[in-house]
Amino acid sequence: MTRDVELSSVDLRYEGHRMRDLALEARLLVSIQERGIEKALEGVDVEDRRILLNGFKRYRCARRLGLSLVPYTSLGGDEAAGIVAVLRLSNEKSLSLLEQAQFLDDLVHVHGMGIAEIAETLLRSKSWVVMRLGLAGEMKGTVWEKVFSGAFPVYSYMYTLRPFMRMNGVGKKVVEAFVSAVSGRKLSIREIEQLAHGYFRGPDWFRKEIDSGNLTLPLERLKGVPESPDGCNEFERVFLKDLEILSKYVQRVMAKSQDRRLSTRTFRAQAHLLLGGIVCRIVAFNQVVRELHDRTGEA
Repeated sequence: MTRDVELSSVDLRYEGHRMRDLALEARLLVSIQERGIEKALEGVDVEDRRILLNGFKRYRCARRLGLSLVPYTSLGGDEAAGIVAVLRLSNEKSLSLLEQAQFLDDLVHVHGMGIAEIAETLLRSKSWVVMRLGLAGEMKGTVWEKVFSGAFPVYSYMYTLRPFMRMNGVGKKVVEAFVSAVSGRKLSIREIEQLAHGYFRGPDWFRKEIDSGNLTLPLERLKGVPESPDGCNEFERVFLKDLEILSKYVQRVMAKSQDRRLSTRTFRAQAHLLLGGIVCRIVAFNQVVRELHDRTGEA
């Protein structure tokens, strides 16, 4: 049931769990100024406080406009149940993957819920929960603060920094230093990607320039770089990624193939069909790979 509540009675303890988008918030401010708050804020009631879980942009706009009352819908009187409700009703647009991760982290470490219990309650798989908890674990400290404040693009974190962290063993402190240096500098996604490649793969002087806050020289040096900051065109970059994946799974298949757990009749029947298709291509595949290896060795 929706009712009007005093803005001063709203508890913002979960505000840091939701990402800021200043451009979107500016548009929302204009809309609320013209038409009022059309969608109620959502939270849980604990004693005389309304702990807000959904509607932080609307709250900040109401505060800027000097509104004393806001429409509010209660999700109950239990914080954990309220978080579960928000997660169940969310989609990719209303709650991002990283926001989901932060709420799930609270369910585990603050409210004491287990992974299996969360998965069952949300009608999700355990792997869905575990993957997001892993993200939450990665994002403690400076990176979390910069991403959720809107100072560092979430896209750049997910698709530029995380691959470096996973594949190149880049330490957490190094990643935090890079994020701190480029956050809030109004850089494009492309510029952040270029700077990241230079920072993590380039010479020491490049990293020192960025650490000192001087981005002009590194960006100037990168202007003449081809489509990719590592000198590859887009097709080459995709193919290199294919080779990385191939190398990874070749090793996995070799390591697992002798495992005695591969014993059921169902597995043997399906594996035999798949392996038949692979075996008939091995000779041709081996020749192609050897030729490519020889050609690339001439570079």
